[in-house]
Amino acid sequence: MSRRVYRRFSVIAAAVLLVSVVLTACGTASGKDSEHRLKVKIADISTNPIFRVAAKKGFFEKHGIDAELVNFATPAEGVNALFIKQVDIAFGADFPLLNAVSKGDYAIFASSGTATDLSASEWKMFARKEIAGPADLKGKKLSYSRGTFIPYLWDVYLQQIGIALKDVTLVGQGGFDETYVALKKGEIDAAWVYGSVLNDKFAALPEAHELSDMTKTPVRLGTGLIAGTKLIQDHPDELVELLKALDETSDYVQAHPDETADIMYDEVKQPKEATLKDLPKNPWKIGFTQQAYDGLAGQKKYMVDTGIIEKDFKLNDKLNLDLVRKAFPDRVMELK
Repeated sequence: MSRRVYRRFSVIAAAVLLVSVVLTACGTASGKDSEHRLKVKIADISTNPIFRVAAKKGFFEKHGIDAELVNFATPAEGVNALFIKQVDIAFGADFPLLNAVSKGDYAIFASSGTATDLSASEWKMFARKEIAGPADLKGKKLSYSRGTFIPYLWDVYLQQIGIALKDVTLVGQGGFDETYVALKKGEIDAAWVYGSVLNDKFAALPEAHELSDMTKTPVRLGTGLIAGTKLIQDHPDELVELLKALDETSDYVQAHPDETADIMYDEVKQPKEATLKDLPKNPWKIGFTQQAYDGLAGQKKYMVDTGIIEKDFKLNDKLNLDLVRKAFPDRVMELK
């Protein structure tokens, strides 16, 4: 090859490489890679099997989603991570979802369908042994996890048993491990916890006993999916596929509990028996029902009335049900 031909070949090769780089950059700027897969970071917790099984068994991949799971101690922490763009999508209870949409450009775009009596039965209240009955809670120190719906649950429960909120002391804590130690030491007198792992752990405390559970109240804990409105506007079709992937995963974990328990043990060391206990009580059914809406509306009223939400807003303006309606039209209420 002559020197002149070699130079010409080098120039052409460099130009092709430059064009390739530019095209690749353009492909990833929208959140998609070169294979047109939507790349998203999803907030997760160690006791939720849905996202992990979706990743492990290829449901995300089947539906064109390249998902990276980012683990947090609580769903509320995952929702808060939206603010600093640590994640793109999060799931959580009504309280952190409403807190997020009240402060930023986010939308709730689906519900997991877990606001059921069966799921509520897993929220148990443990109290010190000297508290023999509900009336003994007056004047006591009651725990809540910061950034969660638990203050609302306490408010409703105390009203039912005739104790004013001003007659107890609510103690904010960072997580259930902190709550466990505080209850053991007598630094708090009662706490709500959720899930078989925590329920078994707290039930084993010689200093405490189970006093009630959430089914004794009208509160049912809705869980929803939230994302920035820009992501929803830019990638509606891909997020429809995400919802389908999650729904298929829910069916799979219910049909394959032993395999799901193995995955959870391998991934996060959750005891298999804990997964097997929790699974039947928390089947996800992606949609958005009137019950999900009413739960959000009731929680929002409480948050506005108590000043947790400083500036009121219209709930319908913070719901985007187009995606879930396209995915599962028979599971979605009509907004009025």
